[in-house]
Amino acid sequence: MEYYLNTPLQKEDIVRLDIGDVVYLTGTILTARDEAHARILELTEKGEEVPFDLEGAVIYHCGPLMQNKEEKWEVVAAGPTTSARMSKMTPQLLEKHKVLALIGKGGMANVTEALKNRCVYLAFTGGCAALAAENIKDVQTVHWPDLGMPEAVWELKVENFGPLIVGIDTKCNDLFSKIEEKAREVLSDLES
Repeated sequence: MEYYLNTPLQKEDIVRLDIGDVVYLTGTILTARDEAHARILELTEKGEEVPFDLEGAVIYHCGPLMQNKEEKWEVVAAGPTTSARMSKMTPQLLEKHKVLALIGKGGMANVTEALKNRCVYLAFTGGCAALAAENIKDVQTVHWPDLGMPEAVWELKVENFGPLIVGIDTKCNDLFSKIEEKAREVLSDLES
């Protein structure tokens, strides 16, 4: 199935998604890598407010390349980064905040239970930084620039951002695990 969704997402938007479905997003997404995840969790632990809204949010595992033109940020490239680096922080993030979708590449280990009934993982093909930049219509603002360009949180206005493939759905189905399982079966058959 193919879905065109608007952010902020609603729970009913994500519970109907199954692994392999194609998703396009319109609205606002937030970039966040390791350092941003750590800061979100640190502020939450201290009871301090995060300067952006995570209710129904989409977090894009991305370290974009930006250019400042005439006092306005423009996206040069914004391809996905490896999501596995954020796997350890994801369960705690989802316990504390109502993030409904994560975007990245390569899948995530040991997060299916944390995503159950609360969040989906959307895979974006690596090497598509220019395609991603085309679907980003505006850089709304940047949070935590002290972390550096790739680690800062960028609020991006997107239109039909994708195609994104549902890699892990809210029902604990993991497309990456299924592909690995199938590959093992094929290798086993070839060896026998």
